[in-house]
Amino acid sequence: MENLEIGQQLSTYYKNKKVFVTGHTGFKGSWLTATLHSLGAVVKGYALAPDYENGLYDLLQPYKTGESVIADIRDKQKLVAEISAFQPDYLFHLAAQPLVKRSYEIPAETFDVNVTGTANVLEAVKGLPGKCAVIVITTDKVYENKEKDILYNEQDVLGGYDPYSASKACAELVVSAFRNSFFNTAEYDKHLKALASVRAGNVIGGGDYSRDRIVPDIVRALQKQQIIPVRNPHAVRPWQHVLEPIGGYLLLGGLLNGAPLQFSKAYNFGPLPNDHLTVKDLVQKAIGVWGSGSWEDMSQPDQVHEAGLLKLDITRSRTELGWQPQWDAAQAIQQTINWYKQDAGKRAEFTFQQIKAYFAR
Repeated sequence: MENLEIGQQLSTYYKNKKVFVTGHTGFKGSWLTATLHSLGAVVKGYALAPDYENGLYDLLQPYKTGESVIADIRDKQKLVAEISAFQPDYLFHLAAQPLVKRSYEIPAETFDVNVTGTANVLEAVKGLPGKCAVIVITTDKVYENKEKDILYNEQDVLGGYDPYSASKACAELVVSAFRNSFFNTAEYDKHLKALASVRAGNVIGGGDYSRDRIVPDIVRALQKQQIIPVRNPHAVRPWQHVLEPIGGYLLLGGLLNGAPLQFSKAYNFGPLPNDHLTVKDLVQKAIGVWGSGSWEDMSQPDQVHEAGLLKLDITRSRTELGWQPQWDAAQAIQQTINWYKQDAGKRAEFTFQQIKAYFAR
C-alpha cells in the first residue's frame, strides 16, 4: 500500500467495518469518531455524557457519526451487553478520567475508571466469538519520569508520580496480563483477538474545553480578552495535534488486524525529538496566531506536582508502522487556534476539512 495516500490506506482497513469506541464523547474520542466516519466505518460509541457544552461531540451530532450509548464503563453488565450486541471488528478504548489535577481530587475514582474500566472492556472482548483488533489508549505519562532530558521508549520502566499517571501505568499492566493470559499471540488461532496499547504525548486541537488543560485555558482567556493564567511555564511537553496520534492509532489498528503476531505490543506517538516546546513557547505561539493577548505566570509554591520534563522516543512507531509526524508543534498550534477562530456554526465543517487535509498525503 505504499503508493496509496494515508487516507486511502486507512479506508481499506475501516470502510464498512464495525468499530467500537469507548470515550467517544471526549475530546480525542470525538476526533476519532469523526475520522472513522470520514473513512466509511460503522461506529458505535460508549461513554459518559460530555462534561462541557459546545465541545466537538456536541458539534458533530448533526453529522450522525455513529451510534451513541451514554453509560459508564464501570457498569460491566451494560458494557458487555453493548459490545456483544455490536460484534466489533475493531475496538478503541479511550474512556478514562484523563486529567492529572483532577486525579488529586478523586484518586480512588481515577483508579477505578482507568484500571477497572480497562479490565471490564478487555473482559467484554474476551467474550466475543469472532476476530477483533483492540487498541487501548493510555498516555505518555505511564513511564517512571526521571525528570531528565531523555526520550522514553516502550521498554522503559512504568511508573507514575500522581494518581492519573499511576492509574494509566496500571492500565498497561492490565493490558499485559490480558495479552498473556487470554490473548496470547501463540494461541491467536483459538481466540482471534489482537491487543496493543498506545502512549501519546500532549494532544491539542479544536473542540477541547476541559478544565485544567492549557489550550482551553488559553482560548477561554483570549475570547474574553483576559490574561492567560499559566501554571507551569517552563515545563517541556511532547505537544502534537490530535490528528497525529489518531492517525497512528488507526494505522496500528489496521496493521494489527492483518498481522496480529507482529504488532501486539506498545507504541509511542509523539513529535520528533527536536520538536518539544515549553508551555511558555506554546502560549506565546498561540497568542501570535490569535493576533493578540498576554499571559501571566500563575505558578503556586504549593500546587500539586506535575512533571516538568517529558519526551517520547517514537522510533518503534516510525520503523515498524511507517508512521511519521506530519505537523510540527508550530503547525499544530496554528491548526488548533484556527479552529477556535472559526464561527461557531462552521467549526464542525472545519473539523472535517482538517481531517481531509491531514490524511490527503
